[in-house]
Amino acid sequence: MAIAATVRPGSLLLLACARSPRFFPKYPSFFPKCPHHPLPKCPRVPVSAVAGAIPFSTASEPLPGSNPSLQNLYIHGLPVEPLEFHPIKEEGQELESGSDLGIKEREETDAERDAWALLRKAVVRYCGCPVGTVAAADDGIEALNYDQVFIRDFVPSALAFLMRGESEIVKNFLLHTLQLQSWEKTVDCYSPGQGLMPASFKVRTLPLDENNEAFEETLDPDFGESAIGRVAPVDSGLWWIILLRAYGKITGDYALQERVDVQTGIKLILNLCLSDGFDMFPTLLVTDGSCMIDRRMGIHGHPLEIQALFYSALRCSREMITVNDGSKNLVRAINNRLSALSFHIREYYWVDMKKINEIYRYKTEEYSHDAINKFNIYPDQIPSWLVDWIPEKGGYLIGNLQPAHMDFRFFSLGNLWAIVSSLTTPRQAEGILNLIEDKWDDLISNMPLKICYPALEYEEWRITTGCDPKNTPWSYHNGGSWPTLLWQFTLACIKMGRPELARKAVAVAEKKLLEDKWPEYYDTKTGRFIGKQSRLYQTWTIAGFLTSKMLLENPELASMLTCDEDLELLEGCACSLSKSARTKCSRSAAKSQVLV
Repeated sequence: MAIAATVRPGSLLLLACARSPRFFPKYPSFFPKCPHHPLPKCPRVPVSAVAGAIPFSTASEPLPGSNPSLQNLYIHGLPVEPLEFHPIKEEGQELESGSDLGIKEREETDAERDAWALLRKAVVRYCGCPVGTVAAADDGIEALNYDQVFIRDFVPSALAFLMRGESEIVKNFLLHTLQLQSWEKTVDCYSPGQGLMPASFKVRTLPLDENNEAFEETLDPDFGESAIGRVAPVDSGLWWIILLRAYGKITGDYALQERVDVQTGIKLILNLCLSDGFDMFPTLLVTDGSCMIDRRMGIHGHPLEIQALFYSALRCSREMITVNDGSKNLVRAINNRLSALSFHIREYYWVDMKKINEIYRYKTEEYSHDAINKFNIYPDQIPSWLVDWIPEKGGYLIGNLQPAHMDFRFFSLGNLWAIVSSLTTPRQAEGILNLIEDKWDDLISNMPLKICYPALEYEEWRITTGCDPKNTPWSYHNGGSWPTLLWQFTLACIKMGRPELARKAVAVAEKKLLEDKWPEYYDTKTGRFIGKQSRLYQTWTIAGFLTSKMLLENPELASMLTCDEDLELLEGCACSLSKSARTKCSRSAAKSQVLV
């Protein structure tokens, strides 16, 4: 058993612990490194290694009942506040009660016990250390790439482990994927921009010689060159930044995000996202299949999911970047982009009954700086299903916006993460939850949560998906029900003070998930059938359920994963920096709408 000590900021803490090299960031030479990767292994550390610190320290004897392998603990530095001791989970050991996160204890349900057992079974190890979880562990079907560790898929697993007090696997994951960021990646002799994070990686065992007498483990990343459609994963780097911030918030280990290599990784991702291009909008322009919906589904352009994750990653980065002469220009660019992006999404992506009626009366072909119909949207684009579907009270952010095109489909992840990151106004966030509650039978029904609504059908399905046999109507990405979205829904509900909605959805899922063996997704309009090509024992289904349950039991943890409204973002505007008479900004006229 190892012991962690919590002290007030400003004190220098040095621990000598039998199996805790992570407590020696200043003395990396004490630890031999794995010959196959630069991260330290976990050897036994002699007390003599820190003998030089003893004359300047006070000593505390091991706690009663602790493992005898625990050496004396030393503190070196200025006077500190009294130490708070917390147990850290060793391999194969359950975390003891009274963790430093203050998790409320209760007897676990059968579904929770089964889920934790399966989540631990899904853990992937590299050189003996946990580095992630496989996408699915369904032994009854060909693995394809489901035996790999996906960045987006691991996020709910990481949060479940962090809230359980088990941070080692998350730290290893963050650092190893950071190393993969610098790998060379090419498709047909062309390389994408520096800073791209892989979609996934796999631990492979390779022989060191021709006789196959010695082997080494290596990480094999996929940056999209092996993916279906060869699409680069735009969301991977955004999720990595979001998880990095969550790790610091939950563990209090802010030293990780302050490391030079981690700071460099953040900047590379941001430079890739903030690079200049031909676009006139602050939203990110991406191809189809570049996020959770990784097949052709007509989301190319400026899909809401990417914009919500982009905004969230910018907010998280602004908190973590060390501000100095070398980073001040990047921080300024982040602030400008956040300001423009929040206005753009709140003003142009939001639809409710009033906005749809306004679009219905739009004039077209306007040519002026003061045009109302800025994107030249034709009223006939309003689909017939939407006229009767939109409730009197409530609304949502549309799926995509481009010149002469509005995608009116409801995409769950983009809307939920817009609430979590405060990309929406408080009133809009409340309107989204009102819509979900009002349209419960359409979006939740027998299994939460529809990835999008409605499904593409008939000729629209054939043209948009290319007759994709996996994305048939009300299946997979085309209106399928995905239980992993529970944790984002729970997070949004808790933030908005509506946990009862999340509890209702979790209760619906818990009745079926254990019995159905934790499927990846469900089919049909009401989510009654297990998906026709759905994997069983899908890890992010399992982790999403566990994370939702833990958040509902401990709602105070939700504040560590969300962002509050920042009104200063809407006060600043890049237009004010220009003296050009041609620069016209519509913010002053619209500010009353976007601030509330």
